[in-house]
Order: sequence, then C-alpha cells, then structure tokens
Amino acid sequence: MRPLGIEGAWVDTPKVFTDSRGRFHEWFKRDRFHDSVGQGLRLEQANCSRSVRGTLRGIHFASVPPGQAKYVTCVSGAVLDVVVDIRTGSPTFGKWEAVRLDDTTHCSVYLSEGLGHAFMALEDNSTVVYLCSKGYAPQREYGINPLDPALAIAWPEDLAPHLSDKDAAAPTLEEAERQGLLPSIEECSEYRRSLVSSAAPAGFDKALTMGVVAPHRQ
Repeated sequence: MRPLGIEGAWVDTPKVFTDSRGRFHEWFKRDRFHDSVGQGLRLEQANCSRSVRGTLRGIHFASVPPGQAKYVTCVSGAVLDVVVDIRTGSPTFGKWEAVRLDDTTHCSVYLSEGLGHAFMALEDNSTVVYLCSKGYAPQREYGINPLDPALAIAWPEDLAPHLSDKDAAAPTLEEAERQGLLPSIEECSEYRRSLVSSAAPAGFDKALTMGVVAPHRQ
C-alpha cells in the first residue's frame, strides 16, 4: 500500500496472477493493511454499486466521530476515484487526489474517517464495491457538490456528468464549511488515534498530526 499525497489515504496495488483460466488477486489482506495504516479495518457494512458511463457519485462524507472509513475497488469496468480533503485545519484542506480503479490493475483506495469520497464511471456497467467501517446513518451523512468550481476536480472532459438530485443540490465546500458541516483535522486525528492498536508501528500517532506536502494529481 502506498500513501497518497493527502494524509489518511492510501492506494493498494495487488499482485495479479494470470493463467489460461483467468486471473486471481488478493484485494484485501489484513496484515498488509495493518502494516501500512497502523490499525485494523473495522467492517460494519459492504456496498456494491453499478453505474453507467458518466455517472458521478459524491462527494460524500460522514461527521466525525465516528465518520466512515472506506476501502474501495472496482471489480468491473473502470472509475476515476477521488479523495478530497475536507478537514478544516488540514494543510491540504480543499485539495483532492484521483486514482483510476479498474478490472485490470485491481487497485484499491482506502480513505480514513473525515475524508470526502467521489467517483465517476468511465465505462458502462462499472461496478464498485467498498468496505465501510460504519453503517449508513442518514443523520450524520453529508455531501459536497463534486462540480464545485473552487475544488476544480479534473473530471474527464469527454463525459457529461450524471448526478443524483441529492448530489447536484449539495453545497459547495465553502458553503459546507460555513454551515459547520465539515470535520476538523483535530477531530479526525483524535478519533483515529483512539482506533490504533497497541501493535501499531512506532511513531504512527505522531504521523497522524504531521503536515504533508501538497498532493500530486494523477
């Protein structure tokens, strides 16, 4: 697993084994996850969505605590998966990073509690599955408009975005901050520290509060 430029997010590129029968890969492995993130993945819900080309879902997030961490992969088709730092006080607040997830490389993205998440389907019947640390709770679920010009996420120019009415009506990042909807970096770091097991790598607590360089955009 490789950390992304936004602290609290990683991309996992598995080894894919192919032969005349097809392909096989381990899309999640507890030890590899723990060694990279410094804690286990608590699982309360697993979701699966299938989308037509151009479908844009997000930006979604949950209030912290407890938030909702996600481990996301694409099992059919391809999507542009985007992590957005919506944590007030974060050195990368308002920055985003995109990773292509598809059924060839079988990469996965993990985003910790307090980060925003969105993706756009690049092909018809793109199927995304994701593991969630907490179950869906509408009273603490929020959204930010993925077409917010201030965020300027580089969605594919050749695709007309197809949003749900709810996502299209979501506030901008600035509006969400003004309404007090966004988690703070302090709240997120404190909550994540509470989840770290005694077996976490040395220095992990310190890493949670360290600043990071501005993320690159893939």
